Amino acid sequence: MSGRLPLAGGEASRTACARALLRSGVDEESGEVLSQAVLAQRVGWCADLLAGMVSGLLAERWNCADVEVLASGHDAGGRKLPSNAWMALRRLGWTVTAPVGVRVNDRVVRMAQEQAGRVLRSAWWRAGLTGGVLATWPADPRQRTAQEWEQVRKAVPGGEHLPSSIIKSRTRQAAKFLAANGRLPADVFEMEGAPKVARMLLLAACDRQQATIERSDTDPAKVLLRLQLPTRPDPRAYADWTWVACPIMLPPTVPASAVLHLPTLRVAGRQVRADVAYTHAVPKARRTGHTVAVGVDWGLNTLLCAGALRLQEDGRITELGAGGQFRAAGIL
Repeated sequence: MSGRLPLAGGEASRTACARALLRSGVDEESGEVLSQAVLAQRVGWCADLLAGMVSGLLAERWNCADVEVLASGHDAGGRKLPSNAWMALRRLGWTVTAPVGVRVNDRVVRMAQEQAGRVLRSAWWRAGLTGGVLATWPADPRQRTAQEWEQVRKAVPGGEHLPSSIIKSRTRQAAKFLAANGRLPADVFEMEGAPKVARMLLLAACDRQQATIERSDTDPAKVLLRLQLPTRPDPRAYADWTWVACPIMLPPTVPASAVLHLPTLRVAGRQVRADVAYTHAVPKARRTGHTVAVGVDWGLNTLLCAGALRLQEDGRITELGAGGQFRAAGIL
């Protein structure tokens, strides 16, 4: 479980994430060994329940007024909202319920609220971007003039540093709505429906009553994840939820001294993937004296491209290696 990471002088904490695979599990109540496919089925049942609950909450709150309230960071009484999305939604009174006849515990409700809250919080930036584009709609959406570019960048939050491709893509999206409806959309929430909900379990929103994670005493690469999963797609009682123990092998990139946090589980076909967050100690960054730097650029075709450079003693800058590109499946 998460805990405090001891730091020595000159060290700082950093949180990263590693992907692992849940290959099997053991139902602690029956002692049954669950194959990878059966484990994926049970995780999928839980993910489907959550997806339905999240979809209902998003459909209810997918509007400018509610998203603005959440993005403001304060409740009706002026108190600061908690950083955890599920706690912020509860402070605002935005509840979510399971389908009729289905029984889930409060930690499952937390996961649904956390997922919905993250989606709603992320929508605020898109709302500001879309609002700026609509407020400064150009005479010709296909080709803005220099003055129109200046206007839209002033209207969009942080627009002076925003790549033109992002503004152009939002303009094309609004132009498509205009062609189909004969008018511009009122905001991003009319232009875009409530987003599709990913099938996932955000265990970080839970406590030990729903999930735990512990390292092995003999091998720090071995981890045991325990969580409650339904035994049927529509659990009717708490007895339809049982504890399942799932061994996980961490990749070698996770330090043995790192503090582990509850992962996010995703169902991919007949597999369950775990995104395991961990916090580890790193040297504090210095302001001066660096001789190695990393240059990063991004675009539409390649999300991120990076290369390492070294400053030589004679003042020359040389490259290190061939660089790399980010892909969703890994670093190339």
